[in-house]
Amino acid sequence: MNNEITNQNIIDNEDSMNIVIVGHVDHGKSTVIGRLLADTQALPEGKLEQLREMCRRNAKPFEYAFLLDALKDERSQGITIDSARCFFKTDLRKYIIIDAPGHIEFLKNMITGASRAEAALLVIDAREGICENSRRHGYILEMLGIKQLAVLVNKMDLVGYDKDTYDKIVHDYSEFLSQINITPTSFIPVSAMEGDNIAIHSEKNIPWYDGMTVLEQLDAFKNIENEENLPLRMPVQDVYKFTADGDNRRIVAGLIETGSLSVGDEVVFYPSRKTTKVNSIEEFAREPQNTVYAGKSTGFTCTTQIYTKRGEIACKVGEPAPCVGRKFRTSIFWLGNEPMTPERRYSLKIGTAKAACKIDSIISTLDASTLVKSKKNKIERFDIADCIIETDHDIAFDLSSDIPVTSRFVIVSDYEITGGGIIMESISGGGSESYSAEVSSAERARIYGQNPVTVALTGTPENIEKYSVKIERALLDIGKLVYCESVKNAHDIEKIKLLAKAGIIAVAKLETEIDFKFDCNIKVDDNFSLDNALTEILSRAEIDI
Repeated sequence: MNNEITNQNIIDNEDSMNIVIVGHVDHGKSTVIGRLLADTQALPEGKLEQLREMCRRNAKPFEYAFLLDALKDERSQGITIDSARCFFKTDLRKYIIIDAPGHIEFLKNMITGASRAEAALLVIDAREGICENSRRHGYILEMLGIKQLAVLVNKMDLVGYDKDTYDKIVHDYSEFLSQINITPTSFIPVSAMEGDNIAIHSEKNIPWYDGMTVLEQLDAFKNIENEENLPLRMPVQDVYKFTADGDNRRIVAGLIETGSLSVGDEVVFYPSRKTTKVNSIEEFAREPQNTVYAGKSTGFTCTTQIYTKRGEIACKVGEPAPCVGRKFRTSIFWLGNEPMTPERRYSLKIGTAKAACKIDSIISTLDASTLVKSKKNKIERFDIADCIIETDHDIAFDLSSDIPVTSRFVIVSDYEITGGGIIMESISGGGSESYSAEVSSAERARIYGQNPVTVALTGTPENIEKYSVKIERALLDIGKLVYCESVKNAHDIEKIKLLAKAGIIAVAKLETEIDFKFDCNIKVDDNFSLDNALTEILSRAEIDI
């Protein structure tokens, strides 16, 4: 087959597939990939000879793993620290092969590498057998929804190509995987160092095996549903405002995780539920596009200006909506040195959204290497927990059974990622909120997308009248609820209080000194700056979405 490494446009209109390779440390994952690339002539010319010469100069034995372990300290320690990627293609499709770390200290890197894979190769050392991380990685793959799994029983040359050794690993690991609802696609006996069953069948050394080679197995994996066919999910990364040369665009930017977006589409942002239409699709240094698809970082302008911010998810009106809530059932994999406990507060990051959170209840914990369940009041390192998490404000998310990519989250503690998981069930009632009889100010703030703010304008009557109009217009143009009111006495102050209670930005045009503490005091004189005034008001009105 014609294979080649390419770093340009590996994902385009042709079929492609992400494959992650995992396994216990030193079981030979990187060597499998290195040998695969070498045996299929997929390396740049002279690369193999260059590495052989480097090993000779340093008096080190040559390793195919060095083709991927590009970092200096990785070569010196002999372990893969980050998730290295390589690209090649067969006659069937293109591949992105992700070499994930096997060392237990780098499990979060392994999860990151596996999070976008459609299928997996899991490597087990025939001599060492099934290890702790062999089981743990299997469970993580199940958590991430990766059902296509080929198990490579590697280093068969070190056990004399013994069939009984292979059969025992097949039996024991199949039994383990069956308990977590994974049926492996195949078990392939290989020797990555010798090239047995990587790209060609090993009729001489392993005549008792008549199944697929690793390369054939890759082509036999099925592509999962095209993410372009799923509902639109575009987490808002940022909103950019342009002012130079009369440019007044506000561009909502982000990565389209699933679905597609076209000019004219009506979009709704969650959790705020604000709606608008796509006026144009904008990309840096490219002609405007009419449609963009999943996997594309892009931006778009709106026909009507609304105020949205990082953390919201843009969806299409008429398509299935995400869940919105602050309490949900999750499956968490904990990596922190300190246990996760209900007493502590953490940060939860999902997409571009961030929220403070805590454990509401722990349903059960599981030792991923033994599958022993227990009921504890804390989640210890490397435990997998079925628990209910509560955030301090509403977030938008999907269930892992519906759209996996927008169900995944990480937990941050003391500025470190200490856990991750998937959302399995919404406890808040899915995409619709349940409201109490009394409407709270916090609920109004969530719905309006703003906190109420009282603003006092002082200065000459002419300046107050002139700039109050400019402030009101500027705030309305970005979707804020605002009202200006002349204030002469205590009775007028009650109007300001009432406007604030209703969740509105209340601008008081002060004609006399009033005994009332305003949130913002803005003097409209010769030094007045509209941009500075808006910045001060919006900083007070900003809420965590």
